[in-house]
Amino acid sequence: MTYDKWWQKAVVYQIYPKSFQDSNNDGVGDIQGIINRLPYIKALGVDVIWLNPIYQTPDIDGGYDISDYQSINPQLGTMSDFESLISEAHHLDVKIIMDLVVNHTSSQHEWFQKSMVSKSATNKYRDYYVWRDPVNGHEPNNWGSFFSGPAWTYDEPTGQYYLHLFTKEQPDLNWDNPDVRESIFAMMNWWADKGIDGFRMDVISLISKPKNLPDAPVKENDTYGNPGVVVSNGPHVHQYIQEMNQKVLSKHHWMTVGETTGVTTDEAKRYASLDGNELNMLFQFEHVGYDGNSNAALGQFSGYKPTLHDIRKSLVKWQKAFAGSAWTSLYWSNHDQPRAVSWFGNKAPEFRDLSAKMLAALLHFMQGTPYIYQGEELGMTNNDNFHDISQYRDVEAINLYRTTVLEKGLATSNDMLDYLRVHSRDNARTPMQWGNQLYAGFSAHKPWLEVNPNYKTINAEAALENQNSIFYFYQQLIALRHKLPVITNGRFDLVANNETDDQIFAYTRQNSDMVLLIIANFTDKTVNRHFDLPKHYKCLIQNYHDDLLDIIRPYEVKVYQYAPNA
Repeated sequence: MTYDKWWQKAVVYQIYPKSFQDSNNDGVGDIQGIINRLPYIKALGVDVIWLNPIYQTPDIDGGYDISDYQSINPQLGTMSDFESLISEAHHLDVKIIMDLVVNHTSSQHEWFQKSMVSKSATNKYRDYYVWRDPVNGHEPNNWGSFFSGPAWTYDEPTGQYYLHLFTKEQPDLNWDNPDVRESIFAMMNWWADKGIDGFRMDVISLISKPKNLPDAPVKENDTYGNPGVVVSNGPHVHQYIQEMNQKVLSKHHWMTVGETTGVTTDEAKRYASLDGNELNMLFQFEHVGYDGNSNAALGQFSGYKPTLHDIRKSLVKWQKAFAGSAWTSLYWSNHDQPRAVSWFGNKAPEFRDLSAKMLAALLHFMQGTPYIYQGEELGMTNNDNFHDISQYRDVEAINLYRTTVLEKGLATSNDMLDYLRVHSRDNARTPMQWGNQLYAGFSAHKPWLEVNPNYKTINAEAALENQNSIFYFYQQLIALRHKLPVITNGRFDLVANNETDDQIFAYTRQNSDMVLLIIANFTDKTVNRHFDLPKHYKCLIQNYHDDLLDIIRPYEVKVYQYAPNA
C-alpha cells in the first residue's frame, strides 16, 4: 500500500470565519481578516485551511443554512475578497477547502421558494425537497429535529409537510431527484473554477432517506423519534457519492472529507476507501461522544466525562480498522465540540499547557490527517463566563433551553446552564484570542459573541513570544509529520498490556526504517512505568524539559525514536 497522496501528509487548520478576525470593526470576523492573518497560519506550518460556510445565508444556524451557494455572505465580504484569499493563500502554498452543505438549504433559497409555490407535477422544484401529505391529520412520521421539536413543518397553502432534520429554516433536499444531484454537481464544479482545493461535506451521511420514511425509536418520556437511527447511511448514499466522485471529485486535485454521523467502521471504510471511489477521508464522532448526556433534552444529566479507557478504546479501534484500507481525520475539537483542553485535558493554570501539548502529540502521531481548530494551538478553553441563556447565540443551545426548561419543565435553568457551559457549541465559537487588548484583538467593536475573559493571558501574542508555548509545540509536530514518513505509513500498535492502564496511553508507529514510541499521561499524578527501549534511541519531542525515562509526570507526553532492529 502506498501513501503518496498530498493530503495524507497534510495538516489542516479549521477557521470559523465569524470568530477569527474582524477587519472592518463591525464585531464580526470576515474574509479580509483571514487574509490579514495568513502569515500567522503559515508560521504555524499547516498545509490547508478549512473554512466554515461563507455563503449567502440568513444565519439561523451559523451559516449552515445557505440561501445562495454561489454568493458570499456580505457580512463576511465579497467574491473579490474570496478570490484574493485563494490567491494569497496559494502564494504561501496553503490550500483552501470549503464547507459543502447539501443535505439541506435555507428556506430562503430560490429552489425552496419555488418549491413552495405549488405541489403541481409541473413545478419541478417541488421535488427538490421532501414533501409529504399528512398522515391521520398530523406529521408523516414521528421524526424529531436534531435541534428540538418535530422534523416536519406544515405548509398550509399546499396542505403538505416538508422535512427538515435541523431547523425549520433548513429544509432537506431530495437527493433521489437526479436534477437535484446535477444542480449540486454543477455548483461544485463552479467553485472548482474559482480555484478551491476541495470540500468538507456537512452531514453527508444523511443525504439518502429511506423511501418509506419509517418511524424512529423514541426515548422514554420524549415526544419525537431520533431520525439519525433510520437516516444515517441511507439506501443510496454510496451510489450518490460515487456519482459525485465521477462527475466532480475525480476531475480535480482535491482533498475531500465527509462528516459521517452514525457511521460504523465497516460503513466508514466505504466512504473513505483508499481505492478513491468516494471521499478521501471522514469525520467520525465516537471518541468525542462519551459525554453520558444523550438525554439532556429530557433534563437527565449524568456529569460523566470520558475516561482514558473510553478514548483509547475508540481511537485504537479506528486506527486498526482503517489500516491499509481507508483514511481518517484526526481531531479533538471543531466548531461543534467543546474546547479540547477543557473536555479531554485539564484547564487548571498549572496543567493547561501540559495537557494541551499531551493531547496534541498523542493525536498527531497517529495515522490520518490532523485537524487543528482555531485557537487549539493556543490552548483556548471553554467560556466559563456563560451564566445566562441570553449570552448564547447557538440555535441548538437556545432551542434546547427553551424546550427543556421553559416548555417542558424537565430541567431547572441552573442545570441546563451548567450543561451548556460544558457542551454548547458556542464554547468553540468565541472570538479568536489574538492579544490582551480589549476584545482580544479580534475587533475594536463589541463582538457578536462574548470573548472568553481569559484572553488576557491566553492569546497569540503571548504564545509567539514564548518559545515553550503550545503554538511552537504544534509547529514542531507539524514539521515532524512533514519530515517522517513513518507517521504517514507506519503500522499502529498499542503497547503490550496498555489496554487496561487507567493512566497511560502508549502506542508505537513502525515502518521498515523507524519505530516511534508515544507515551502519554492522562492524569495529574506522577506515575512509574517501564518501557523497554533499545540502547540507541532518542527523545524526539516532549512537553517537559528533561527526560526521566520510567518516571512519567502529570500530563507528560514523550516520543522516542529508534531503529526497528536496534
